[in-house]
Amino acid sequence: MDIVTGGLQALESAGPTAVWLVVVTFVFLECAVIIGLFLPGDSLLITAGVVLASAPAGEHHLWALSLSTIAAAVVGNQVGYVLGRRTGSRLVTRPGGRYLTPENLHRVKLMVERHGFWAVLIARWIPWVRTLCPMVAGAAEMNHRSYTVASTIGAVIWAPVLLHIGFHAGGWINRVDWLMPVVIGGLTAMLLIGTAIGLRRYRQEMSRCAEEIPVAEV
Repeated sequence: MDIVTGGLQALESAGPTAVWLVVVTFVFLECAVIIGLFLPGDSLLITAGVVLASAPAGEHHLWALSLSTIAAAVVGNQVGYVLGRRTGSRLVTRPGGRYLTPENLHRVKLMVERHGFWAVLIARWIPWVRTLCPMVAGAAEMNHRSYTVASTIGAVIWAPVLLHIGFHAGGWINRVDWLMPVVIGGLTAMLLIGTAIGLRRYRQEMSRCAEEIPVAEV
């Protein structure tokens, strides 16, 4: 139990810096580039909220982190849109993939074409769609102003809501002394395992795509 308590104390002392760095980086990547398909963004935000609930001045950090994650999501969306605009659909239609398939791309494209503003707004809550939607919107040359407004509203709602869910759940968990170390340890382990599995799937996906791309003969 001393080891768990010591680990929790170390996490709390590093809390704001470590949590901010990891969360902001993951949110940006999930909203900007293909690797975001394989990152546990939603669960990471909830876990960050739980951790901040046990940190000194946690509520202040909660609001500041909410603003930071909103900014990271908005910037990531713009990067994804520009990538899609410049590369068209080539970036996400490489053959041979299990996740980056023409079928998945087509679903997102139909959603953007049929529902436009609302599709971008709703996409924020669907993990793999959240990553593909900015690129598809850019490739489809969706009106940039409309896209920016929708993606920004989505970011403003998405990140703070999940962080606050975790924070208030953490406040309840804090009432039981022994429960917080167990919950944080479990959530951290799940995130590490989920990230490792996600990165492994990403490498497999890229390898599978590369094997299917014909090599030009010299």
